[in-house]
Amino acid sequence: MRYLISCLLMLCSPVIATADDHLTKAVAAAAADVVFMRHASAPGFGDPTNFVLDDCGTQRNLDNIGRQQAVSIGAEIRQSETQFTEILSSEWCRCKETTELLGLSKWETFSGLNSFFQDFANKQDVMNKLERKLYTLSSGVTLMVTHQVVIRAATGQSVGSGELVAFNTRSKATQKFRLD
Repeated sequence: MRYLISCLLMLCSPVIATADDHLTKAVAAAAADVVFMRHASAPGFGDPTNFVLDDCGTQRNLDNIGRQQAVSIGAEIRQSETQFTEILSSEWCRCKETTELLGLSKWETFSGLNSFFQDFANKQDVMNKLERKLYTLSSGVTLMVTHQVVIRAATGQSVGSGELVAFNTRSKATQKFRLD
């Protein structure tokens, strides 16, 4: 009888993360429907004054450490029990490259994740687009690769390069974590 009860409990229990599955644990801890990720390491501060959105040569970009960081984080995500229903990236080159190097499924750019740090994007416009998106998410968990200023404005959490925040759009619960 005890064996039967144990089996039933295992079948009816939610998926439990393995000891090293930090992503699934963080998503569960916050009952998150979004995971924000700051782009991988891109040395410097802000972007050059000649910044042009469609010209990566005018932007602060990932270095080799950042590229390896993104690949490593992607490997951790792929080994996780968490599957993303949607993956979105800021239109900045360092975010797009990070997202590409994660090696996950199909992804799209979304201007509601763009950096407003130096006013290359309007903060109110960015946050309005992001709020509308967060309000209309489908079921599951969405990954959003973006910038420190956007994550802080949306969640109240400050993050370093490659850090992540699991976020519940209803309760506003957060769980900050790293995968690399």
